[in-house]
Amino acid sequence: MTSTSTLGRIVRGSGPGLLLAHGATGSIDGNYGPILDGLAERYKVVGPDYPGSGRTPRAEEPLQLDRLADELVATAVEEGLDTFAIAGYSLGTPVALRAASRHPDRVTALVLTAGFARPNARLRLLSEDWLRHLRSGDEEALARWAVLNGAGAPFVDRMTADELAATVAGARDSVPPGAVEQVELVGSVDVREDLGRVRVPTLVISTAVDSMVTPYHHRRVADGIPGAEFAELPSGHLPFVEAPAEWLGLIRKFLDAHVER
Repeated sequence: MTSTSTLGRIVRGSGPGLLLAHGATGSIDGNYGPILDGLAERYKVVGPDYPGSGRTPRAEEPLQLDRLADELVATAVEEGLDTFAIAGYSLGTPVALRAASRHPDRVTALVLTAGFARPNARLRLLSEDWLRHLRSGDEEALARWAVLNGAGAPFVDRMTADELAATVAGARDSVPPGAVEQVELVGSVDVREDLGRVRVPTLVISTAVDSMVTPYHHRRVADGIPGAEFAELPSGHLPFVEAPAEWLGLIRKFLDAHVER
């Protein structure tokens, strides 16, 4: 297993350890930025960026789930955390589950948001379409596709024309260099066997109006983990934009109840 990490990271706060695992084409700042201060008030937060995102250079080869999970764990250990909870968002869910499976002596709890264990036919189709847009070079079409599929319909329905234009522009400007490799990993992961190996307190947060990773996946993850708790968040696939305060509240309430201080 990997004993050192090449991942750039952010380290904030003090207290029990909390390792963050972000989503495909995201970053720690992009996916957790709006709730980072709130997490760091109570925990020592370590947030590694995947290869090709944020502070980490792009990989020269395809991403491998085992190696990525090991590097996230190694990042936390390098920052002085012997044990820690993991919060995984979207692709960060299978990353967190694999980390817990490979490092059960270090992981104390899991919070899994908008996640999946394996892409079904619909998610494979979506990831293939996502890759087609990423490789097309048409940044505007990619951004419009991302907004339509990522944000929940109620959130987009309420937007003014100016807000929609700004959201599309933000999506266009935030695609990281490693986006293709990260979305390729979305299409290939399978952690169904890891679900039954989880032996720590786990909360699965379902983004209830998510049309990218649908609630079907969230329920399958929760049902596969012994004793997992389940909560719904009124959000599409972007809780850090659509419902950050509610998301932070769910994470803190669960960790405060299950992590020793």
